[in-house]
Amino acid sequence: MPGSYKKETEIPTLTPKLHHVYELPTDDELRYKRLFKQLDQNSDGRVCIEDLVSVFQKYGMSYADAEVFMKRSDKDRSGDLSMAEFIIYLKEHEKNLKLVFSSIDKNEDGLVDAQELREAFKTMGIRIEYIEAENLIKRIDKEGTLEITFSEWRDFFMFNTSSNISEILKFWRHATSLDVSLDSNAVPDDFTKQEMVTGMWWRHLVAGGVAGAVSRTCTAPLDRMKVFLQVHGLDRFGSLAACVRHMLVEGGVISLWRGNFINVLKIAPESALKFAAYERVKQIIHQDTCKELGMYERFAAGSFAGGFAQSVIYPMEVLKTRLAIRTTGQYKGIIDVAQKIYVADGVKGFYRGYIPNLLGIIPYAGFDLAVYETLKKRWLKSHGNGDSPSVIVLLSCGMVSSTIGQLVSYPLALVRTRLQAAAALNTVCPNGTPPPQVPQELLTMTGQLKHVVNTEGIPGLWRGIVPNFLKVAPAVSISYVVYEHVRQKLGVKMT
Repeated sequence: MPGSYKKETEIPTLTPKLHHVYELPTDDELRYKRLFKQLDQNSDGRVCIEDLVSVFQKYGMSYADAEVFMKRSDKDRSGDLSMAEFIIYLKEHEKNLKLVFSSIDKNEDGLVDAQELREAFKTMGIRIEYIEAENLIKRIDKEGTLEITFSEWRDFFMFNTSSNISEILKFWRHATSLDVSLDSNAVPDDFTKQEMVTGMWWRHLVAGGVAGAVSRTCTAPLDRMKVFLQVHGLDRFGSLAACVRHMLVEGGVISLWRGNFINVLKIAPESALKFAAYERVKQIIHQDTCKELGMYERFAAGSFAGGFAQSVIYPMEVLKTRLAIRTTGQYKGIIDVAQKIYVADGVKGFYRGYIPNLLGIIPYAGFDLAVYETLKKRWLKSHGNGDSPSVIVLLSCGMVSSTIGQLVSYPLALVRTRLQAAAALNTVCPNGTPPPQVPQELLTMTGQLKHVVNTEGIPGLWRGIVPNFLKVAPAVSISYVVYEHVRQKLGVKMT
């Protein structure tokens, strides 16, 4: 009836509260709603993957992190989140965070201090200095008490998808930096289990590979100049400028990039082999535990991984040197030089200089790692306000450590290149017989060392290092710019 219809329409319709929100304490309800509103970029009451990515990037998190968050919270698999789904997920996530917090809070006072944090890392096989533990505390501590409450802990890890104590602590401490090494003997990066599962590891490798390729191409003329000076010495040219003029007159501007193509080509297999070997050694050292490698273990694992990778790709190093020192018309290309090496010297021709190259990995990796860790610890001790090292600080530490590593291992690199060059001259002679200008003793490591010291003195062992150092600043700058662009495209996180 009209009257009754009118009466029914006058009754106000109340939208019932979601049961899981209704049962929450008021403070939690407001907090969840505030977080959801923060994620809901277009205010349509739903949170899509684009909304998550937009907010996560502000926290230094990646597209892969957003995908994991969506997968775990999207219960009806609709591709986006309702407030109900969001709150259900966060309630469960907070329970896991509470368990982790309680496991660290050994004295059960509801607070986590620096000593308790050190003990938590120690159970994972990670030893950190007290000052570093304090700095980590200060990143979360909002009150300046050097103690963390659960609410501070919860808010800091709210969007982190890990609930395992090992992954949470590594996320807290982890810092990613560019490989600013002058050579390819640096210890590989450690990746967390989450980075392995989400595919972040290959994004790191691809971003670093692209950055390395662009950087090597831009600094190739300096690299070729270094090889020339290693082989011939500065006396032959008189100055660096004269060396450049010689290369320009002999082969034109394009000749400055001789050997660069194969130098770039070997980045992918070398990185993949080094990464695979490093991960395998880590598994052998720590079996199925979640412990992180200590400095000495990293040195051992990194040295082995570098030696393994170099053993496999070393023929490409020989080809690079042969192409870099070649004269115009000497070789038709990579295949031609490879064929001539094999015909003249067999398989062993591809491993000339292999021993000094392998020996050079040990001092390089050792000094690089030790100096880097020392500089980083000194920075942490001098900055007690909870700050983490910036990218510029990490790059600077990397530049200094790799430069010192290169300085220490350079004599072995010099001998390696000279052996490759001497063998290169040797291949143009019939039956592999050394020509008069290349005595037989100069085809051995000890023979080359004695020859350089006897003719040029101890400083001769470092000839060619000036252009090598000249390329550090541009190489690191170019690598950083390219890495930043590529890692943003791939969703690589810089924490």
